[in-house]
Amino acid sequence: MASVFKRGGKNNRNGYYYISWYDHDGKRHVKCAKTTDKATAERIARKHEADAALRREGVVDPALDGISKESRRTIEEHLADYEAKLRTAGSAPRYVENTLMHIRAIAAKAELRLVGDITAEKVNRFAGGLREGGSSARTVASYLGSIKSFAKWLAAHHKLPRDPLASVRKPNAQADRKRERRMLLPEEWRWLEATVPSGPDRFGMSGPERLLLYRTAIATGLRSNELRSLTRGRLFLTADRPYITCKAGSTKNRKDARQYVPADLAELLRKHVGTKLSGAALFSMPHPTELATMLRADLEAARAEWLKQSVKDPDEYARREQSDFLAAKNHEGEHLDFHALRHTCGAWLAMKGVHPKVVQQVMRHSAITLTMDTYGHLFPGDEAAAVDRLQDVLSATPMELRATGTDDSIADPRSSAQRIVQQSGRDESRRNASGCSAEKRPASAAAFPKPMGRSTLSGPVRDDAAGGDEWGRGDSNPQRTDYESAALTD
Repeated sequence: MASVFKRGGKNNRNGYYYISWYDHDGKRHVKCAKTTDKATAERIARKHEADAALRREGVVDPALDGISKESRRTIEEHLADYEAKLRTAGSAPRYVENTLMHIRAIAAKAELRLVGDITAEKVNRFAGGLREGGSSARTVASYLGSIKSFAKWLAAHHKLPRDPLASVRKPNAQADRKRERRMLLPEEWRWLEATVPSGPDRFGMSGPERLLLYRTAIATGLRSNELRSLTRGRLFLTADRPYITCKAGSTKNRKDARQYVPADLAELLRKHVGTKLSGAALFSMPHPTELATMLRADLEAARAEWLKQSVKDPDEYARREQSDFLAAKNHEGEHLDFHALRHTCGAWLAMKGVHPKVVQQVMRHSAITLTMDTYGHLFPGDEAAAVDRLQDVLSATPMELRATGTDDSIADPRSSAQRIVQQSGRDESRRNASGCSAEKRPASAAAFPKPMGRSTLSGPVRDDAAGGDEWGRGDSNPQRTDYESAALTD
C-alpha cells in the first residue's frame, strides 16, 4: 500500500508531502509530491500504486518505462553511444565524422533536441529544404541515410518504441549526378603509355611510377584508397595466377579483395617492389585531392603531343583540336578523373565480351543490376541474330518441325517409342558382337545408347575426361570454368 507522510527538519521547509510505494518488482520508492495538500498527495500515491499493479499483472509492459526514460534524453547524449558503436564496428573515421555531422546538422535545422522529437515530418521538411537550396539528390540521400541509421539504432536498442523514420525514403542518388565519368579509350591509353614515362615528376611521383599506377588501376579496378593501402606484403606475384589483395579496412564494402593481374603487369610490379620493404607502400601516391590533378596534367601533355603530330596538316590539326580525344572533360560533360580508371576496367572487360557475371566479380559490385546498368550497353549484343532464329520457327512447315523435334504436339508417341526400341536393339547387337555381355552392364546402359562426347569452349571432349564413367554418363554436377582468373589476362 502507498503511504503519504511529511518529513521534518530543514529538508522540508515548504511542508511538502512525500509518497512511499512499491513497484512491480517489489522495490520501495520514495518521492516528493511537491504539494502541501494531503488529498492531492494521496491521489498521486494511488496513481503510482495503480501503475505498479498494472505492470505486476502484465497489463502494461515494464520495458516501456525504460524506453520512455531513454526517449527523454537528448540527441547529443545518445550520439556519444552511437559514435562508440560505429567505431567498434570498424567504420572508417571519415564515415563516422560525416555521419555525426549530418545528424547534428539535421537536429539543429529541424530543432530536434530530444530523441523523442525525431519525426518523419520534420526530417522530410529538412530534406525538402536541401533540395530547394540546390543540393543534389546524392547529398540529400547522404544526410537521410545518416539520420535513418541513427533512428534505426535507437529503436533496435530500446531507446525509442519504434523507428520514427521507417517511412522516410531517400531520393535516387543517381537521378541527377553532377559528375558523370567516361572511360579511357584504348587509343588514348597508347598515347599515355608513350608520353608519361618521359614526363616530369608530378606530386612526388616519377613518370614511370605514375604509368605503373595507372596501369594497375585499370587492370584491377581498385579504387584510389585501395591502391593506397597496397604494400609489398599484399602482392603475390610468383603464384601460378599472380594476384594482389586488399584488406577489408581499405575496401568500400569492408570485405577482403583479391584481384588477379596479367603476367606482364606482375613482372613490372615485381621489378618495382624489388627494393621496397615488406610494409612499405607500393606507390608514393599524393593526397587524394591531387590525384585527379595529376592525371589531368598527364592527359594534357599526351594531348599536346597528339596535336603536335598533325601540325603540318592544318585541316587535320583543326579536326583534332575540336575533338574530345585525351580531354579531361568531353563535350557531353563527362569527366576523366582518377576514379574513371576503375570505370575503364569494367568497360574494357565488357567490350572484350567477358561474361557480365565475371565483370561483376572483378568490379566487386554488390548486384548484377549495378554491373548491367553501368556497362550493359557495351556488351556485344546478338539481338538481331536472336530475332532471326524466331523467324526460322515461324516460317517452318509441320514436317520440318517434326524433323527437328520442335512440334511435339503432332509427333506420334508410338513411333518415338518404336525408334527407341529399334535403336536399343541395334546397340545390343553391337555390344554382343564386341564381346560385352549385358549382365556386366548397368540396366540403364543396356536400354539406351551411349551419348556422344560433349562440346566445350575449346572443342569436343570425351565423357570420361569430363567426369563421366565408362558407360558415357556425364557428370551430374559439372564444375564451371574459372573465367575470373583469366578475364584480365585474356
